[in-house]
Amino acid sequence: MKIEKLSDNIDAGHYLKLLGADSAGVKILSSKMKLHFFLISDMHVGAANILKQDALSIGADLAVPKGTVTASQSRVDAILIANERQLAELCRKELSQPLGLKEIAAELKKFVGLSMPESVRIMGVINANDDSFYTQSRFSGDEALSAIADMIGDGADIIDIGAVSSRPGSSPVDTAEEMRRIKPLIDALYAQKFYEKAEFSIDSYRYDVVSYALERGFSIVNDITGLADDEVCRAAALNGASAVIMHMQGAPQNMQHKPHYESVVSDVSIFFEERLEKAERFGIKDTILDVGIGFGKNLEHNLTLIAHLQHFLKFGRPLLVGASRKSMIDKIIKAPVEDRLGGTLAIHLKAAENGAGILRVHDVKEHVQALRVARAIQKV
Repeated sequence: MKIEKLSDNIDAGHYLKLLGADSAGVKILSSKMKLHFFLISDMHVGAANILKQDALSIGADLAVPKGTVTASQSRVDAILIANERQLAELCRKELSQPLGLKEIAAELKKFVGLSMPESVRIMGVINANDDSFYTQSRFSGDEALSAIADMIGDGADIIDIGAVSSRPGSSPVDTAEEMRRIKPLIDALYAQKFYEKAEFSIDSYRYDVVSYALERGFSIVNDITGLADDEVCRAAALNGASAVIMHMQGAPQNMQHKPHYESVVSDVSIFFEERLEKAERFGIKDTILDVGIGFGKNLEHNLTLIAHLQHFLKFGRPLLVGASRKSMIDKIIKAPVEDRLGGTLAIHLKAAENGAGILRVHDVKEHVQALRVARAIQKV
């Protein structure tokens, strides 16, 4: 007889099928093997006591502060611990309970049955400007076309092209200058039908630039303002384009000046709710969510968003993460931008493990290789 400790991150369904469990057993047992943790903040103490008892009755649990039973505080924070099956059952129980538990159940229900992305797509970065923070991502003319062809050959699914730097402290550029920089590249890509080889994303928040690109083979709008401009929304909807809704606190010129959040996960989540409603109102059918690593966030904010990325799967949209060679890596390991590939891969592999479906990268070949190896390990 042998006993082997399996990883907490195994593909439960895969192992159960190898074991020979029938299909019904795979479904039931998989739900028992998936464990959830939820931080519930500012809950009525009476609700906490009810939720605690209901959780215990089905084999789950609720961690609460000392004094909760005697209601020494009127409102408390708590951590719910439940597997997939218990979570579904608990949601049903709380829908008829008072003190805000019905609302809690409705929110928790969004996480029941969520699945991780089956694959991760790679978005290669091309900057048609002279101000982006990573010099090796700057291209123009035939050099840009060659770099794009190389990225596609290396396995990029999407090419993201922008002509305005959004690095912290970058100088604003007017629409005419942005168009002057990017128009020749868009025209060349369209003439050579590059859009038949990969998807193209326009990294802009200006209507004129976005419309021009979408009419010439581009199919994704990557908007760092998160669809703030109604005209950009209309352009995306009119052309049937996907839209990346990115969260940014402030603007590139000031976003890193003491960024503050009550709760970065909750605050970004509220922003997504608002902008998804706007996208739907304008008729944008496909949206992608980007938590905006480095856009109005300090190191702790960035790490928290990566660690708890699964929270945003509740929206049912692909999650994009772009931490490629960013300064958060320097804050951890003290490395110049040229030496941040290792740190980038560590962040992006963790993001993929936590639910990212798209990674925006400078180094396509290395990411494709790393993801394939990680996937091979996961399938064992």
